[in-house]
Amino acid sequence: MRNYNLDFIRGIAVLGLVFMNIYTFGVFELGYTPLTTPPSSDSLIQTLNLIFIEGRFRSIFSILFGAGLYIQWQRYNLVLPLKSRLYWLLVFGLLHGFLLWAGDILFLYGVSGLLAIRYLSSTNEQLLKHAYGFILLSGLATALVMYSVPETLIYRDSPEFNALYSQYFQSYGDHLLSNITMNALMVFMAPILTMWVTTALMLLGIYLYKQQVFASGLSAKQLILVISSALLFTSLRLTTEQYSSGVFYALQELINSVAALCMAIIYIHIAVKLCSNNANTGKLIQQAGRLAFSLYISQTLMQLVLFKVFFKQWALSFNRIDYCLVATLLIVIQLIITAIYSRYFQQGPLEYIWRKLTYAKITA
Repeated sequence: MRNYNLDFIRGIAVLGLVFMNIYTFGVFELGYTPLTTPPSSDSLIQTLNLIFIEGRFRSIFSILFGAGLYIQWQRYNLVLPLKSRLYWLLVFGLLHGFLLWAGDILFLYGVSGLLAIRYLSSTNEQLLKHAYGFILLSGLATALVMYSVPETLIYRDSPEFNALYSQYFQSYGDHLLSNITMNALMVFMAPILTMWVTTALMLLGIYLYKQQVFASGLSAKQLILVISSALLFTSLRLTTEQYSSGVFYALQELINSVAALCMAIIYIHIAVKLCSNNANTGKLIQQAGRLAFSLYISQTLMQLVLFKVFFKQWALSFNRIDYCLVATLLIVIQLIITAIYSRYFQQGPLEYIWRKLTYAKITA
């Protein structure tokens, strides 16, 4: 029997990624660049981002990915199909990252998935032990990097930003070269930093699936513990936001990883209770979840067309509220496309290609 809760959760996650990623489609290396004197809405939206968005939907995706690996392993009782899927995901990720957008997560999921499948037969205690160890390892490694390379503050109305902007948008070749350079750095850093925390989230996804969290949600005791942890670590993250160097700045990512994990689990619990494994509850969101791969790539394409082709000046003029409005519009467009496409097809185009390539390799 299909678990409709998983589709519903995945749909929420893929649509929520737009609010996370949209800031990097101006100048990727800088992300969102504020004015010297930003509007008050910037501070409010940034606070909301740190509480509800930053890392939250990416964490949900990683958790779901781990649960998905375990479900497929149970179905086939073989690792070969999983490895084939992950190898092709690596290929998709490299193409997406080098040719389109350096913020790609597919390559990272492929690498992390290959590590995670080594623990599919682990006990619950072993899953938690390895997950916590990987989170700590990733957090400490990231803290060392952030401590040694503190943030450089650049403002949008500064000569430094104008120079970067002019160079970045001078031609498509300049953009492509910059994108290739940044993605090469991301690929290089994956096994050093990001792979470990992503693998940890996948292992937690396996644990949560085995604990029936995706079927019935958290127990009252578990929910209280997760909410308390989310409040604690989110408060700590908000407190460290004022630092741009030093120990507290270095610990931001570790603190945010834990806060994001806790919020992601809360979102999963709420989604499970709302959907109740009903095929007709949040049907459009479920359909988006079944098209998650295709929607993720289409988000990149739409934002590249907007920010790099038609409205290059947005990187100069947009405040956080402007990015949020565009993100909301993109989500509405994706839901409309999902509704129309799902009338005729049950599987997304990239999902179909990925499946065909996977089983062609296994057959060969």
